[in-house]
Amino acid sequence: MRIKKKSGEIVQFDTEKLIRSLIASGATKETANHIIDDIKPQLYDGISSQKVFRLAYLKLKNYSKGHAARYNLKNGIMALGPAGFYFEKFIARIFELQGYQTKTNVEVEGACISHELDVVVKKNNHVAMVECKFHGSKEVKTDVKVPMYILSRFNDLKSVNYSFFSEDEKITKCWIVTNNRFTSEAIKFGECSGLNLLSWDYPMGNGLKELVTQFKVYPITCLTTLTIAEKEILLLQEILTVYNLVHHENGFAKLKLSQSRIKKVLNECQQLLS
Repeated sequence: MRIKKKSGEIVQFDTEKLIRSLIASGATKETANHIIDDIKPQLYDGISSQKVFRLAYLKLKNYSKGHAARYNLKNGIMALGPAGFYFEKFIARIFELQGYQTKTNVEVEGACISHELDVVVKKNNHVAMVECKFHGSKEVKTDVKVPMYILSRFNDLKSVNYSFFSEDEKITKCWIVTNNRFTSEAIKFGECSGLNLLSWDYPMGNGLKELVTQFKVYPITCLTTLTIAEKEILLLQEILTVYNLVHHENGFAKLKLSQSRIKKVLNECQQLLS
């Protein structure tokens, strides 16, 4: 059986790949196999990859809301758009959990022109600029033009002294972060130019997906027990992560949820954070 990806590409349906994705979300192999058996009668040649994901996601929700939220992680991060403003703050949070000081949306003067930096971070006396490339579609990749452009901005900034966190600091490193993937040429150029790249699956084994899981910094947008409107209310309060929601003094106040719904949301949050 073949499936149609969002890009229009037709590929063979890979049952084992779907099973691995379900297991990565926390499901047991037995549960993953049950889900495959349940959705098989609804599959057909030429079905879209989005529909396959949706069928598996809905079945997984019946087993565990927390597992379904993890399975929905990439979509959850994409929901931090559409412009990527919340994504930048989310990335800053990931750096903070790794011991960095951070600032977001910083305007500075370079040697030649002015620049607006998405995130500035500092650790071990090194200051770095972090440029976030947000995509609203899973199929779009960050190509080589992006690191080439950002390298030119880095070169305009690295000779100037700034006072981001203390006096007389120079930007000595540059990160490019995307919620999707880099093309092979973008990775090749970035590595050759000394840029630090972070994407959904790069560096291998230490990409965005792994960092979110390692630090349990799940965005509230991946939760299955809240509506889109409720998530937007939380984002406007800068409650970006599941951890923030659980530990925020008045996190649920503006949502006006019943006690039974709050209990369901908290149960899903604890499944993600445990």
